[in-house]
Amino acid sequence: MILELNTGWKFRYGNERRWRPATVPGCIHCDLQRNGLIPDPFRGANELDLGWIERTDFEYCREFVAPAGLLRCRTVELVAEGLDTLARISINGTEVASTENMFIGYRFDVKRVLVPGPNSITVRFNNPMNYIKRREGFPWFDQPNDPVGGAAGIRKMQCSFGWDWGPRLPTCGIFRPLRIEGRNGPRISHVFIKQLHSKRSVVLQCRPETEGGGRRGYSWCTSIAFEGIIAGTSPSLELALQRPRLWWPNGHGAQPLYTLTVELLHNGTLVDTWKRRIGLRTVILDRSEDRWGECFRFLVNGRPVYAKGASWVPAHAFPSSIDKATYRDLIGSAAGANFTMLRVWGGGLYEHDAFYDYCDEYGIMVWHDFMFSCSLYPGDDRFMHSVGAEARFQVRRLAHHACMALWCGNNELEQYYTDIRSNPDRKAAYERIFYAILPKAVKKYAPHLPYWPSSPHNPEGYEHGYNSETSGDAHYWDVWHGRQRPEAAQRHHYRFWSEFGMQSYCSMDTALQFADPAELNIFGPAMENHQKHPIGNALILHYIGSRYRFPKDFASLVHLSQVNQASCVGMMVEHQRACMPRTMGSLYWQLNDCWPVFSWSSIDFGGQWKGLHYAAKRFFAPALVTYRMIGEETVGKINRLINTIRGVRLITAYDLSASRRAKLCWDLYRISDGAVVLHGEKAVTLRPNEAVVQKTVDCTELFSRYAKNDLVMRLTIAGDTGTLSRNTVLFTAPRFIELPKERVRPRIDRTGKNRFVLHFKSTTFQHQVAFHLHETKYRASDNFFDLFPGIVHSVTVTVEEEKRPSAAWVKKRMRIISVAETY
Repeated sequence: MILELNTGWKFRYGNERRWRPATVPGCIHCDLQRNGLIPDPFRGANELDLGWIERTDFEYCREFVAPAGLLRCRTVELVAEGLDTLARISINGTEVASTENMFIGYRFDVKRVLVPGPNSITVRFNNPMNYIKRREGFPWFDQPNDPVGGAAGIRKMQCSFGWDWGPRLPTCGIFRPLRIEGRNGPRISHVFIKQLHSKRSVVLQCRPETEGGGRRGYSWCTSIAFEGIIAGTSPSLELALQRPRLWWPNGHGAQPLYTLTVELLHNGTLVDTWKRRIGLRTVILDRSEDRWGECFRFLVNGRPVYAKGASWVPAHAFPSSIDKATYRDLIGSAAGANFTMLRVWGGGLYEHDAFYDYCDEYGIMVWHDFMFSCSLYPGDDRFMHSVGAEARFQVRRLAHHACMALWCGNNELEQYYTDIRSNPDRKAAYERIFYAILPKAVKKYAPHLPYWPSSPHNPEGYEHGYNSETSGDAHYWDVWHGRQRPEAAQRHHYRFWSEFGMQSYCSMDTALQFADPAELNIFGPAMENHQKHPIGNALILHYIGSRYRFPKDFASLVHLSQVNQASCVGMMVEHQRACMPRTMGSLYWQLNDCWPVFSWSSIDFGGQWKGLHYAAKRFFAPALVTYRMIGEETVGKINRLINTIRGVRLITAYDLSASRRAKLCWDLYRISDGAVVLHGEKAVTLRPNEAVVQKTVDCTELFSRYAKNDLVMRLTIAGDTGTLSRNTVLFTAPRFIELPKERVRPRIDRTGKNRFVLHFKSTTFQHQVAFHLHETKYRASDNFFDLFPGIVHSVTVTVEEEKRPSAAWVKKRMRIISVAETY
């Protein structure tokens, strides 16, 4: 019997008498805003005035009537799926529990305190700052993303205290559902599932865990169904499935999901049921030796899969505000850009079930950090016990998901290897958590999944430093933090690039969520508060200035920043894919944002794709055409341009399992008049997880006749289904090119109720054309693209809000910009 407790709540300040209406699931910031007590925390610089909330205690309360049937149950438990964080729970004035870990779901026995008729429940949330102060004895170190100092001492979403892309808004509240459950028999608390795969069958071995009840008279029944049709049953805990449909990552096959049901019976009567959706697959982290050192690649169903994707951060600063539609939109966008993996970053939280459900459905593998990031953690027994309970809860909760591919101990702690080793308490605490507690939990509760101690991690030992080029994974930040050109990445050949990136400004519509039009100045208060990196604006301008001319207005600055972001990340990913099979993973930083902000994301808060995400769809396509310059362009003494480029190597990369034939074409255009001065083509065979230099084009003679800043090369790979990949080669930075200015206006054809095809065409080369439907939610098949003279580029657009919009309606809302129009 279940009694939901998700309505009828009220809240008050810790010592105040007045109660106000509250929402559960929810958080204190949202409740304060709904009651008109604080302004929108995301607007302007409002965040800076809300620091008092993190230092204040709050109390939530509601009344409920306990049904007689519930009171008669042998076991009655309060089930809390998510409490943030320091909660003291009382029922009818009697304290029944206290918590100090946001990442654990709890069950508390409350049978003894319930009474017939009206009951009351109170949840008091103590503020985190006093708790953190009590841990001041641990040898913390200065972490740039910890403005509090010692925030790692509380098991709470670490980025809620602020990060270099997130606000400092540590909240509290009942952020996931709360209920009372009553039962008269045992409960199935978990089922371990072991999959034994052979050529034509899969055997499922189930090992359930139960709570309550005895052993006599109990039996089990197992069944599995596909799309509502029973595919197999067993009167035991082992089930064989013939000719199974296997689950594959996005782009590598289908994602069939079976429903597995395990029933507990007592003398033939059903007592409890455990039901989950599962995918039939195997996943292995292959670390076998090869000619470059040690592999780091994922094998799914025995097949190597190149990991393509990005890091995931919480989709909202207030986790209770993330709904299923947001998860579906973001994960669908990842799949739509040819992702095969998301890395759940360790400074956020273990996501809602919906996140993993959609990853299962879309074929997105999950590299999952435990929630530890960029800091060192306490080593006392109380903290360790909490970490152990957290690991047990989360690993068990997620073990059945097909999407789960790896558990990682932490994010970037081993980059502080000198700090770890400098103090014996730090070293002992570090190794106890990440080399004992967490790997033991994975081995015990999800033995089918690999464990990796840290990201990045050097398998030779963290004391030897990180970012080995022979083994393990790497975080590469010489580009951006180190201010190096994106070409610098081509000097490195890491086995798996698990973090790298470039910032850009958010789109105009997103900026207007937190700033008025008159405030759109990146150095003004509203905008500065939405740039959390200390020198983020300076770095964005540094990279823009190295490639593009000075923008004429904010809209132009936004466009150039997103073009630059896509170019820099694209250059790094294309290099990584050109290193297959030596390199077998590219996860850029980051997919999404937790509020409207200037950051490394490829999707704005609210779901709008930035230029990077459209580029990702192209550079993550299964077949890729890319290039490597012969020579380089640099700036020498007295700001003198040095260009030694004399040609280009054309490279194909391919990551699917079946070879295919294609045609590689290259065309060299003169920008000033659109004339084609060189054409070439070659029949090629694309083979799985192989990158090949297909052609070396020597341009020495052409460069003697035509200026490099007047030439552009168009690359394409075409198959029997059309263009598989395209790319553009410029032989100097765009700021040195006299790009033609031409007003581009597409022909708009309506092809469905809310679907249109936009046909773009120009008479001149147009670099990085982008369109946007102002104040409209839509999806486009492409954007931020180059137009070549006389070649039509068609884009499909689906409008998601308006009912039956017309072509004229679309035209009225369309804004178009290219690099040539930014200055």
